[in-house]
Amino acid sequence: MNNDKPIRALSRGLAVLQAINRGGSLTLMQIARASQVPYPTASRLVHSLMHEGLIEQEPDRKRYRPTALVQTLSNGFQGDGILIQAARPHIIDLTRRVGWPITLSTRVGHSMVIRDSTHSITALTFNTYHPGYSMPILEAAAGHATLAYMSDEDREQLLESMKLLPKIESPGILEMFQKEELASRIRAEGYAARMFNQFTANPGKTSSIAVPILRDAEVVGALTLAFFVRAAKMDQAEASFVRPLQETATNIAQSLCDVETRH
Repeated sequence: MNNDKPIRALSRGLAVLQAINRGGSLTLMQIARASQVPYPTASRLVHSLMHEGLIEQEPDRKRYRPTALVQTLSNGFQGDGILIQAARPHIIDLTRRVGWPITLSTRVGHSMVIRDSTHSITALTFNTYHPGYSMPILEAAAGHATLAYMSDEDREQLLESMKLLPKIESPGILEMFQKEELASRIRAEGYAARMFNQFTANPGKTSSIAVPILRDAEVVGALTLAFFVRAAKMDQAEASFVRPLQETATNIAQSLCDVETRH
């Protein structure tokens, strides 16, 4: 018996819950598509989550949304309070200079989880993304930047664990990371980019550029700038935003050291 093999039903249940948490209000068909779980299975999982009180059906509508009970799943998690404290003034400053929203995220398992963002202070966004919003690591520019700057051993272990999942997101990207070609390119360029982001509230309408936040050569988070696909081509965005993002990441790393020293 292989004790390392994940429990498929649990993995699918978590995928469904994350999809609803990301979408805020979804139909069963949207939940099945977003979680990549077959419709009949998604339907059973939705009813199980309703029974547990984690989601609810909207009144007079065949749509489902998370309840306040979802917040109890994070009880005991200390988060990245010091990192958020160090980063907040810098990401606000960057957004005020460039206009576009900036997101601070960290890796949790196979996902990148938003810790803070400036979506609420700019009009150049489709939605406001709150702390806790998660994206598959292989589908996010922040995830690519994080993977590229992880140690070779940690990256190899993470990628191998992802191959045990019932369904692998972006197997082609996983293969490129395993062959080192993508990680090497990102490290050489100092940033990662993703076009037509799919794991957002408006799939395909934004693209992103992300840089790592490094402390003593260890990646502790990532900064992402998102922009409308129709507003700029990727090469234009790279020319305009990569350097400000890198400078901001460096400033955050320095502020992080200062905050930790005071604590």
